[in-house]
Amino acid sequence: MPSIDFMQINKLAERCKPEMSAFLRDMIRIPSESCDEKLVVQRIKKEMEAVGFDKVEIDPMGNILGSIGHGKTLIAMDAHIDTVGVGNRDNWQFDPYEGFEDEEHIGGRGASDQEGGMASMVYAGKIIKDLGLEGDYTLVVVGSVQEEDCDGLCWQYIIKELGLKPEFVVSTEPTDGGIYRGQRGRMEIKVQVKGVSAHGSAPERGDNAIFKMGRILADLEKLHERLAIDDFLGKGSLTVSEIFYTSPSRCAVADGCTISIDRRLTAGEDKELALSQIRELDSVKAANADVSMYTYEKPSYTGLAYPTDCYFPSWILPEDHLVTQAAVETYKNLYDQKPNVDKWTFSTNGVSIMGMFGIPCVGFGPGKEAQAHAPNEKTWKDDLVRCAAFYASLPLIYLEKKGE
Repeated sequence: MPSIDFMQINKLAERCKPEMSAFLRDMIRIPSESCDEKLVVQRIKKEMEAVGFDKVEIDPMGNILGSIGHGKTLIAMDAHIDTVGVGNRDNWQFDPYEGFEDEEHIGGRGASDQEGGMASMVYAGKIIKDLGLEGDYTLVVVGSVQEEDCDGLCWQYIIKELGLKPEFVVSTEPTDGGIYRGQRGRMEIKVQVKGVSAHGSAPERGDNAIFKMGRILADLEKLHERLAIDDFLGKGSLTVSEIFYTSPSRCAVADGCTISIDRRLTAGEDKELALSQIRELDSVKAANADVSMYTYEKPSYTGLAYPTDCYFPSWILPEDHLVTQAAVETYKNLYDQKPNVDKWTFSTNGVSIMGMFGIPCVGFGPGKEAQAHAPNEKTWKDDLVRCAAFYASLPLIYLEKKGE
């Protein structure tokens, strides 16, 4: 196994800063909302080939996978390369796609969430190649699609259809400089109520679906308050995110009402529990409401549809797990200090990697969570450097610890 010169790794990562920054700015300039990632995938492919990846391929869903090495231990690192939209342009102080750059920052949609992670991973590949850090491992760097629409869908496809099952995966979602080892899960729930329309001048002749839903809404607000709490992941939660109705006119009794619920799942909560908690509400029973999960069926930019329930399980990697300990040791060796070990507030592709398939997942990524989906999104150049050094070092540290 090659020896690891952490000072040399840090120096090369620093020298790569201008190239990483230019690459990230190029990705930001290419609009790449979910299901429209084709052009940014092509740009990533060009960069992977330029820095010396051994193999670069695009799968039928449109994910890009770049490989380094041919060893028996399979390790993967993941960045979703789709972004959300820009929202109200008036809230941006600069063009969200042209972005900006100064000595410390790079701004633009996707800077933190999470094309910065892709920039660092690609240049970690260059560091591995230039410093001869290959070992008895194969590293697969994944640029995944459709995460913002349906987190984890891409990895359901990669694991089940491509048969790629690494020993562990590093998620490069932003971690505010820390190492993350879990997140709450989530699910998207639909509640539908039917009524009977009547003329608005005589509402007693009908059965108002909105009034029936109003009683359900009040019960849901109370249900949120009594959801479970986990010491690490925190509290389960729910919020009503959308409401729809059907009615013949503004002068009629509404004959249908539907709401969407964003349900966040803490440890020990799953889809059966979450659905049953709503179905057992007195107001839901009285209204004979239908409670179900949404499904996601939208095709990727390649035209491939891979339907799934909108259920994304919670997951926790134990603090004493080999992967967690390897990540912590890598951080200490590079930066001579202990990392903050924590969790994400939001959801990641870990919902399928570890939540569904039990493959260990750990997080370390450039940028800050608070920048995700926000106007004037930015990341920090020093984060890009630190993460590139970390990604280049972790595989060999993991193999060392595995062999102890």
